[in-house]
Amino acid sequence: MVELDDMRLFRALGVSPSLAAAARRLNLTPPAVTIRLQRLEERLGVRLAIREARGFSLTDEGRRFLDEAKELLERIEAIPASVSGKTDHVSGNLRVVAPLGFGRAYVSSIVGELRQSHPRLAISLHLSESPLTAAAGADVVVSIGNLRASSWIGHFLAPNDRLLCASPAFARRLRQVKHPSELAQFECLCLRENDEDLPRWRFTPRDSGAKHAQKPVTVRISGALSTNDGTVIRDWAIDGLGIAERSEWDVSHLIAEGKLVRVLPTWSLAPAPVMALLPTRQGMSVRQRVFLEAAKRALNPAPWRA
Repeated sequence: MVELDDMRLFRALGVSPSLAAAARRLNLTPPAVTIRLQRLEERLGVRLAIREARGFSLTDEGRRFLDEAKELLERIEAIPASVSGKTDHVSGNLRVVAPLGFGRAYVSSIVGELRQSHPRLAISLHLSESPLTAAAGADVVVSIGNLRASSWIGHFLAPNDRLLCASPAFARRLRQVKHPSELAQFECLCLRENDEDLPRWRFTPRDSGAKHAQKPVTVRISGALSTNDGTVIRDWAIDGLGIAERSEWDVSHLIAEGKLVRVLPTWSLAPAPVMALLPTRQGMSVRQRVFLEAAKRALNPAPWRA
């Protein structure tokens, strides 16, 4: 028979790189965790984890058990708040993954305020250049932009446009540029994400209802400077090294301060809304719900549009 402590043990294993790390989460010794895992495997009659020199890995049976255990624990731990209709006593663990730049600027303060409101809630915030690649075991992933195809459920948090910008000195060289196809004549700063070979900037004319409206256009960008770090791209643009495509949340204050200037303002890039992604394998837990509510309060109205 599987007990609640068995499920809590395995939930800790699911978010830990080693048995020792899981032991620390549970306030147990590593030998105690090993013995409890062995007894659980004996009762189930299957192997759940493979011990390795530098940690462990879950078997297929182990991953299925982890999914079931997390879902059941979420439902059990949500009962008091669900029955009372209150969320002021939320407890347990919440793992949030967010982009590096946006996570530092906004998600970190959301997590901090959430912790103050719910002192029983333990929150792990992991920041990554590629949040979805670090999403294993996450309860919430904060993402910038719409997902093309994903098993995650998206919840809208805030609007965010993508803007083309450059330093004032560089922008003066672009005064005669009227169409995106002319950008090939100038230095463009390439943000290479998800192993993309050459970035593509997709433009739509703002005045699409005009009598002689121009058609949407896609421009393949190649430049001498490229990186996978958006903050570096922004700083290069400030230094006058080229044209950058950046999120509104990241550069709106710099444009207001005159450190950056909009390029081709009569054309729009595809928007990149701020989204919270939840895994589909389970219903929304109380912990996920209070995070979404806190994030929506903090980002409505969007601070970068204040």
